[in-house]
Amino acid sequence: MVFKKLRQAMGIGGPSIETILHDPNTMPGGVVTGEITIIGGQYNSDIKSVNLALRTRVEVESGDNEYTSNLEYAKMPVAGSFSLQEGARHSVPFQMPIPWEAPLTHMYGHPLHGTTVGIATELEVAGALDPGDLDPIAVHPLPAQERILAAFSNLGFQFRNADCEKGRIWGVHQELPFYQEIEFYPPGQYARGIKQLEVTFVSYPQSMEVVLELDKRGGVFTEGHDAFSRFTVDYATVEHTNWEQQLDGFLQEAGRRRGFF
Repeated sequence: MVFKKLRQAMGIGGPSIETILHDPNTMPGGVVTGEITIIGGQYNSDIKSVNLALRTRVEVESGDNEYTSNLEYAKMPVAGSFSLQEGARHSVPFQMPIPWEAPLTHMYGHPLHGTTVGIATELEVAGALDPGDLDPIAVHPLPAQERILAAFSNLGFQFRNADCEKGRIWGVHQELPFYQEIEFYPPGQYARGIKQLEVTFVSYPQSMEVVLELDKRGGVFTEGHDAFSRFTVDYATVEHTNWEQQLDGFLQEAGRRRGFF
C-alpha cells in the first residue's frame, strides 16, 4: 500500500492518494488488480488524469559511460478528468496488464537480486503532475521459464546477479526497449572456458526466445570474448524435452564454435 501527501506538486493541503494492490504476485502476461483512492485536501481540486505505469531500473550505455536510470513503460490511464471536493473520496478499481517481456523479480521462490519492478500511480491536478511513489510487485517465472532455470540449476550453474539493460537484441522481436540478463557462475565442467553465463528471456503469448551469452575466460596471452546461442521454447511442448541435455548441447556447440573448450 502507498499513502502519499502530494505536497511538492500541489502544496500543503492538496489531495492525497492511496494505492492498494489486491495481490502483488504476478508473472509475465498476467494482471495486477487493485484500487486507487484519491482523497480531497483542504480545498476543491480539478483532477486532470490518473495513470498507472510500470517502472524498472535499467543500465544505460552511452559511449564509454554507463549509468542506471528508472525506466517507465506500459503506462495506462485509469481515470480522466473529474472534480474532487474538499475532503471527498474518489475510488477507482484497476486491472494492470503485465507485459509478456516483463523482467523477473523472483527465481526459485526467492527475490532475484538486482531487479525490481514497481507500479507508480501518477496524479495530474490542474497542470501539476506528481510522478507518484513505487509500489513493488513480484514477477515470478512462467512455467517454461521456470523449467529452463531449473535445468541450469540441475547442471550446476549458480545464480550470480540480474540486471536490465536498455537496448535491443539483434534478430529478436521486442516490444519493450530493454531486456533482462540473469547471470550465472558456471560449474566445473564449463568453468575452464566460461567465466559466466548470461540468460535472457524474451517472452510471447505462445512461446519465448532464450538467448545465451557465454563470457569467455581470458588467459595470460588470450583475451576474453563472448559467444551467443539462441533458441525458441514452445510453452505447449516444454515438458517434452530433456532441457538439461539440450542446454548442455547448446553450450558445448557455442563454446566449440568460438574455441572456448
